[in-house]
Parts: sequence; structure tokens; C-alpha cells
Amino acid sequence: MRLMFYREVNNTRIELVKGDITLQEDVEAIVNAANAELMPGGGVAGAIHRAAGPELADECRNLAPIAPGEAVITEGYKLPNSFVIHCLGPVYGVDKPEEELLANCYRRAIQLARENKIKSIAFPAISTGVFGYPKLEAAKVAFKAVLDELALSKEINLIRFVLFEERDLDIFQKVFED
Repeated sequence: MRLMFYREVNNTRIELVKGDITLQEDVEAIVNAANAELMPGGGVAGAIHRAAGPELADECRNLAPIAPGEAVITEGYKLPNSFVIHCLGPVYGVDKPEEELLANCYRRAIQLARENKIKSIAFPAISTGVFGYPKLEAAKVAFKAVLDELALSKEINLIRFVLFEERDLDIFQKVFED
């Protein structure tokens, strides 16, 4: 993991790092860019399910399906995190209104963290992989939603955006610095 940028907002540290979301040992919850059935797939969902073990899929079966913009929480199983918050982001150009649905993912994940007394959470770039959401626009939506939600409470100490690729990190950092 490589810390690229951070800032403090309402007593919460927001970080941008390049790394693997399944290796965030110092956060209580990681966010899964899930599919509607909450099952293993490619990208982030596949990596999280592989690292957590089959028990995660077993628990997810009882919670699915979820709709775009919704989120649910499970245990972390073999992950170094106590919890996984599963968010279904919008498929760009299909699920409308995309911006609102994507913002709801970030908002609802933070709300679930607060409800479960979670103090630290790591996000991937939700919907920017196979769901096709343009990365620059997704970063803008993500930061605005996180900042809006943090204005409502101060219970979360750390929010980390974990970007797998250098190019994604550059895009998120540019938006975050503006």
C-alpha cells in the first residue's frame, strides 16, 4: 500500500492509496463493489470473496438480491477486516439516475458503518470497472457523497479510497485536490 494523499475533514482522515483492498489490515470494514446477487465475480468482488473464503458467499445468499444504490453488511471472515459492506453501484448508461445511485452507495456504506460503530472504512472505486462509470465523474460523485455524509457526523475516524491502478489513483487525487 502506498499513501498518496490525505486530508482531515470534520475529525476524519480521508486517504487515497494505491493498493489491494483485501490487504487493508488497519481498517475495520472494506467495501465490496458487489453484483446484485452478492456473489463472487470479477474485479473487487472476486478478490474479496477469494480472500474471505466461502463463508462470505454463504452469508450473502440470505441478503441478496440488492438494487443499485443499496448496501448490506456482513462479517469479514478470513479477511483482516471485521466487516464487508457490499454496495451495488449503477451500471453506467443503464441504471438511472446514475449519479444519485452511485452517491447512495457511498452514503449508505458510511451509514452502515456508523450503525455498526465502525470507525474506519476502505472504499474501492465503485462502478468504474465492468459497470463502465467514467472514472473522473465517479471520483467527483464519491468525494461529494463522502463529504456530505461526514458533515452529518463525526463517528468515523478514517475513510480510505484504495485504488488498484496508478491511473485511477491519479484521477482520484486530481479530483480530491480540487
